[in-house]
Formats: sequence, C-alpha cells, structure tokens
Amino acid sequence: MASTLTRRSVIVGGLASALALTLAACGGSDSSMSSGESGAVDGISVDGETTTIKIGATPNPHVEMLQWIQDNLAADAGLTLDIVEITDYQTPNSSLADGSLAANFYQTPNFLAQQIDEKGYDFVAVADVHIEPMGIYSATAKGLEEIADGSSITLNNDPANTARGLRLLEAAGLITLDASVELPSDLDITDNPKNLKIVTVAGEQVATTMADANVGAVVLNGNYAIDAGLTPSKDALVLEKAAGSPHVNQLVVRTADKDNEALKTLAGLMNAPEFGAWIAERWTDGSVIAAF
Repeated sequence: MASTLTRRSVIVGGLASALALTLAACGGSDSSMSSGESGAVDGISVDGETTTIKIGATPNPHVEMLQWIQDNLAADAGLTLDIVEITDYQTPNSSLADGSLAANFYQTPNFLAQQIDEKGYDFVAVADVHIEPMGIYSATAKGLEEIADGSSITLNNDPANTARGLRLLEAAGLITLDASVELPSDLDITDNPKNLKIVTVAGEQVATTMADANVGAVVLNGNYAIDAGLTPSKDALVLEKAAGSPHVNQLVVRTADKDNEALKTLAGLMNAPEFGAWIAERWTDGSVIAAF
C-alpha cells in the first residue's frame, strides 16, 4: 500500500535537563541507555536540554491536534514533537514496530487489537484522546431512502473498520447482521432489502469512490471525511452516536516503552483539560469529541 509521509519537525525549547544531568553523573552524555522508565527508546532523542519524540499520525484531525500540543503545551512540559504525517492505516504501526517512531496516534481499540492479532505487534494504548464519529455519505442521495437499490456501498477494507461500517449500516436500517458474530464482514449480512453491494477499499481511497456512478454511498472514518472536505455534522446522512462509543482514538506505544517518562508526559498532555477545551472550541460541529 502506497503511503505519503511528511515530516513536520517542530523545535521547541525543552526538557531533559534532569535526564542530561543524570547521564553526566553516570559518566557520560551518551543518550544510549537500556529501555525502561528513563532508558533510551527508538524514536526518542536527547540532545542537550531537548528531548524529541517522533510520533506518526494520520492527517487531520490527528496532525492538527498534535501540532496544537506542540505549539501550546510541549515547551512547558519539556517536550519537542517530531510529527510524521502518514496517509494510510498500516504504516503508522509498522513504523512503530521497526523503531522509526516512538508512538503513533490514529487508531481505535478494535483496530489495534486486530493489528496485534494479525501481525504480532507488542503495543499498548497509553491515552484515550478523542472520538471521530463514522458517517454514511453520498454524492447523490439526500437521505437514506434515496440510496438506489442495487448500488454499491464503499467501506474501509481493514476488518475492524469494515465491521464498524457494517454496524453503522445496520443502525441506519439498511442491512441486518448476524448478531452472534463479533467482527462481522459482508458474509454476515442476513437481510439486505436494497440488495446493496458491499465494496471495500483502502481507507484513504473510500472518499474518492463517491464520484463513481455505481456507488450509492460510502462509509467514512471521521478523519477521511474531514480530509475530503466534508463536514460530518452537515454532510453525513447518518453519524455514529458518540456517547459510549468504543471507537476512541488512542496514543499507542511499544509495550516495552510504556513507562518511559517522556511518553508518559506526552500521554498526560493529550488528556490535559486545556487540550479538551480546545477540541470543543475547534470542532463545534461535533465531528471530533474529546474522550477524557
């Protein structure tokens, strides 16, 4: 899967003076230490009094949210964020696994569990940050009843998001799923009165299929809807209900690094009251909702 990465290196004054002094007291300034609470972590660098965390994120709102933390909270906490923008849903985890990143910010618990199960990643979520309600969108239908019989519905092709999208279609009354299946696919549709054809593509490609005359609607993750210029609260035919949603977006790190002080500090910033207040002010339409 092709991916686009954009480095957003933001230098802000920082932390790690205490860490640097500790290193000096131990007989050197080399930042290579054993992993752990104060040890070296792939994707984290210490240079003098600056500690930089390299973090991968999908585009808006994730990158914008990290940028706000960088601009408003990081300096006082002693952190610098090196934000790497990634446009697909696979690269953030593979890059975390290979040490190119120290953390990523883009995924939900079900997606993380699926990735761990499929690829053996040893990751853990360290902060619940926000919810982006998934929605049903159409270039032709102004209501669910206008979605043409026999038309295609495009969903994200990773199993967790496919299941999430199918559940939204069920909640909208378009299909019925086998209630006994925890992670349903199109094979678990038990009733389909409009004879809709379920098509799955890479998440970043879902919105582009709206231009296809055979596509009656698409089911979009919130970040991809925003990237496509859509306003979820206005343009979605149906939106997921945010209350009690299990689809919270999380800050994820390698399990071995969960006690690293810099990563713990970042997790705290991503649950800071002022950050939550900014989210509410920035997305007044409810397309992004703080989860803390």
